[in-house]
Amino acid sequence: MREFIVEADGGSRGNPGPAGYGAVVSDAATGETLVEAAEYLGVATNNVAEYRGLVAGLNAARELDPEARVHVRMDSKLVIEQMTGRWKIKHPAMKPLAAEAARAFPRERVTYEWIPRERNKHADRLANEAMDAGKRGETWSPATSRADLDTPPAAPAPPADAAAGAARVRAALASASGGGDVAESRTSVRGSAPSGRAGALAQGAARAEDSAAGEPATDAGPTSAGSGLAPDAAGAGAGTGAAAEAESAAGTESAAGTESESGSGADADRRAAQAVATPSAGWAPADMGAPATFVLLRHGETPLTPQKRFSGSGGSDPSLSDAGREQAERVAEFLARRGTVQAVVASPLARTRETAGIVAARLGLDVDVEDGLRETDFGAWEGLTFGEVRERHPDDLNAWLSSPDAEPTGGGESFAATAARVAAARDRLIAAYAGRTVLLVTHVTPIKTFIRLALGAPPEALFRMELSAASLSAVAYYADGNASVRLFNDTSHLR
Repeated sequence: MREFIVEADGGSRGNPGPAGYGAVVSDAATGETLVEAAEYLGVATNNVAEYRGLVAGLNAARELDPEARVHVRMDSKLVIEQMTGRWKIKHPAMKPLAAEAARAFPRERVTYEWIPRERNKHADRLANEAMDAGKRGETWSPATSRADLDTPPAAPAPPADAAAGAARVRAALASASGGGDVAESRTSVRGSAPSGRAGALAQGAARAEDSAAGEPATDAGPTSAGSGLAPDAAGAGAGTGAAAEAESAAGTESAAGTESESGSGADADRRAAQAVATPSAGWAPADMGAPATFVLLRHGETPLTPQKRFSGSGGSDPSLSDAGREQAERVAEFLARRGTVQAVVASPLARTRETAGIVAARLGLDVDVEDGLRETDFGAWEGLTFGEVRERHPDDLNAWLSSPDAEPTGGGESFAATAARVAAARDRLIAAYAGRTVLLVTHVTPIKTFIRLALGAPPEALFRMELSAASLSAVAYYADGNASVRLFNDTSHLR
């Protein structure tokens, strides 16, 4: 199925005042600009102009391929939150525009992402060109547009820069209101010229929004996740830190935040959640297109999790406990609010398939199974605590802690073998889900391995990471082979 990126913007010089919009449709895989659209609207507000830009972009994408998937990027927080259903639409001028946008494609084939203004320059330039043309009494013409040429490309990634990180954004949402007129629009279909924005480092501030136009759909407003980067208060030492399922259920948590349509409460918590929901943050060459983004979910608790027992792929294959199912429900609710996951893939083990099933049902998606995501086989250590293994098999444990090639007692799987298996699964999934955001429901060792390989860290890094039950991490993979770690061990959604 073909995939498009729609970037749209609108502006008003007076709010209300002379207004216009710009919209760009590009190929998600190549970054190639396919369509440019712009229109002078007469007198209108910022928000009306932004909605008109969204409608124009979606309609242009539909004309290219009505069966495509579309990812919308806009710097209007209000439009994004309203189109995802998280905020109510109150302004009478916007309701029909939102309805028209929703009719362009089936809901399940459109995702929405807020981006800072600095990453929406192409559409912004088109909107300003349309307003300039209207001021001169002219109609915007694609033949004279320089918006694509004048939009600078993102800086290329440093060689092997696997650690370039998550988006840093600041929301500055103010108030305005009004309605507007419309005029003739023109659309330009282009066969070349890369858009030059995929993978750019997120920065800058959001556009001023119309606080009278929308409100959160729930009493608390949109809830966002924290970064979850502090050490686990209940964390174990090097040995238990590496034991795949022998981890503390009391995970690292950071404060969850809420924000209203006026932008209050926008802080580091929301920025961290944005990293999960933003498939284009981080460094990448200008024409690489959207990365494959893997949201890595550790399954919910099983009866063995609080006891910190080894529980790999060679043991009893336990199901979730009641606490684990509740954790899965909370993850599902959080990801449904974000609205960015496009596919769900799970390890074949019972606890991951059960977790994935709960989340996928909430998202309206199916679950695919990838054998490469299964947990390490811990051999004779399955079901034992770290202390019990040290007491019964001290030499084997010391060797295992010293070398990634060492196997657990009884012919289990070495970390080196696990890494090779996970890397092969990673490559298959990147090829299958290029440019898309995929939830991978898996286990501690595979998630740590995804992170370690993305960072280019040595094998001993596995012993220096703590992962909580039902935690979220995220890694983006670009077409040139570079990777960007977005999030690690976030559990704020479990509060």
